[in-house]
Amino acid sequence: MTQEIGGFAALGLHPNILAALTAVGYEEPSPIQSQAIPVILAGHDMIGQAQTGTGKTAAFALPLLSKIDTAKREPQVLILAPTRELALQVATAFETYSKQMPGLNVVAVYGGAPMGPQLKAIRQGAQVIVATPGRLVDHLRRDEKVLSTIQHLVLDEADEMLKLGFMDDLEVIFEAMPESRQSVLFSATLPHSIRAIAEKHLREPQHIKIAAKTQTVSRIEQAHLMIHADQKTNAVLRLLEVEDFDALIAFVRTKQATLDLASALEAKGYKAAALNGDIAQNQRERVIESLKDGRLDIVVATDVAARGIDVPRITHVFNVDMPYDPESYVHRIGRTGRAGRDGRALLLVTPRERRMLQVIERVTGQKVGEVKLPNAQQVLDARIKKLTNSLAPLVADAEASHGDLLDRLTTDIGCSPRALAAALLKKATNGQALDLATVEREQPLVPGAGGAPRERRERDGERSDRGGERGEFRERRAPVPLTEGRVRCRTALGTRDGIAAKNLLGAILNEGGLAREAIGRIQIRETFSLVELPEDGLDRLLGKLKDTRVAGKALKLRRYRED
Repeated sequence: MTQEIGGFAALGLHPNILAALTAVGYEEPSPIQSQAIPVILAGHDMIGQAQTGTGKTAAFALPLLSKIDTAKREPQVLILAPTRELALQVATAFETYSKQMPGLNVVAVYGGAPMGPQLKAIRQGAQVIVATPGRLVDHLRRDEKVLSTIQHLVLDEADEMLKLGFMDDLEVIFEAMPESRQSVLFSATLPHSIRAIAEKHLREPQHIKIAAKTQTVSRIEQAHLMIHADQKTNAVLRLLEVEDFDALIAFVRTKQATLDLASALEAKGYKAAALNGDIAQNQRERVIESLKDGRLDIVVATDVAARGIDVPRITHVFNVDMPYDPESYVHRIGRTGRAGRDGRALLLVTPRERRMLQVIERVTGQKVGEVKLPNAQQVLDARIKKLTNSLAPLVADAEASHGDLLDRLTTDIGCSPRALAAALLKKATNGQALDLATVEREQPLVPGAGGAPRERRERDGERSDRGGERGEFRERRAPVPLTEGRVRCRTALGTRDGIAAKNLLGAILNEGGLAREAIGRIQIRETFSLVELPEDGLDRLLGKLKDTRVAGKALKLRRYRED
């Protein structure tokens, strides 16, 4: 393991943190991480001057996670962020880095979401609180002791916090925490107001300054597509219809996602394979060799599994899941555009990932333009073009070599040459739709493809509130009527956990002992899933499923009571 994670092992991080870093493919610490981690681990207060995109989230998350006592069910670390989007991003990073730390809980606290569940999570012992100042002050008004056990404080993007007018809120928060805490401040700039905060609230802070490096990737055309999380597979399939690629690598975040997407691609006739950390080295080498010699055209990989892939025929990179940081994005798209060839990189962006897209553009110094999902006419044109290109080289000598056979077949079958040609085309295209009406029926409606009504429905509940914080993104959809005798149950597992409907179905069938027809509609969302189960004997069934795990995570299925 030490060899795999390179320089991180020498920084004194907890072994479980090192294991999580290996899982997400981190190899070497960035400059801000190399300098900040030892300082924070040693317990010093610190001022870090670094731009977004330099790896600063890991610079404070990794050492603070190493210092947390998971046996203590109380808040120990507080991260203050200026916006809801950044708070969610930082909370996700903490969850990712702590995957090997059982008993570690993170709560994101921000405006636009109900206060009750947030306060309940804090009182139940979440060790890490990631909060926007305005909403945290609201919680302090309800319970002034919420922060009484905080041992470590981080102000992330402090200059942005002051621009949004949070100075008074910050003073209230400082007063609510123990004076003995460790305080770390990150800011891209250090105006007088930030220096005043440091002088007043930090104790002999060490100062670290990192200059952001502009990263550019030449010969690679970059674009992004706005998409809802549960439509990613459909979007990839439709994009592949119109993209003229030789070989392609698609990046996802989880091992299960590599298997699911590769399986969906194979089902559509693509020569695809999964590449993840569970695949043995000899099999990995075979996959890469197959990609090089043309036996494979698409590899679906995690960041860690894609290390060292250098295949000149890769013309496209699909970022199906957003990378964890801009550096990973640059490494990913660098898999194409090699050997003097042009490359194309597409990034699928969900609504809550807009901010990371902006960070990527700022760090790389390049605009990632938006494209729309191809419509039915574009898909049809692409299919006909591919068919034309495949048949054109065969026409020149076809009549000389197969003319006699054509005459015999038309005579034996009793049909015209036109009818026979049409039958052969139908066989050659394997039943693929080649008329506009049929293509339109098979194309799902997704955001960004003229699907504004659907997009508005899926973003219902997104709203602004005071303090510059953005409302919570809610995955609300029109309720689906229940079949009589069934109830809807909920699990906190969703697409972000690598969950597909077949995973839930298999787990419930195997562990619950139900017949397939007893299970109704399964709805997979980004952060949760809904399953229809028989109302009769539900408590007994949920008891059977209480220890069930799906994709390595606890199912925790419970009855869902709709608002």
